[in-house]
Amino acid sequence: MSYLFDETAVKKPTNVSLNADLLAKARAENINISATLEQALLEKLKQKARDNWLNQNRSAINAMNDFTDKHGLFSDEHRVL
Repeated sequence: MSYLFDETAVKKPTNVSLNADLLAKARAENINISATLEQALLEKLKQKARDNWLNQNRSAINAMNDFTDKHGLFSDEHRVL
């Protein structure tokens, strides 16, 4: 189940413009254009969500990295080498 969109939403017909040769070759290989586009859009949404999360949490990540650089990891005393 995806948290990025409602997988149960109805399909909506949409017009897109594609390179004619690319479309012809995809059809010749029996590639499902709709499914391929949905998967590509999902991957883009995942990347955007990841980038947004990193941007929103950058200061906390940097603070934790600085703390770790200065003090080490909490578990360092329990490590067996």
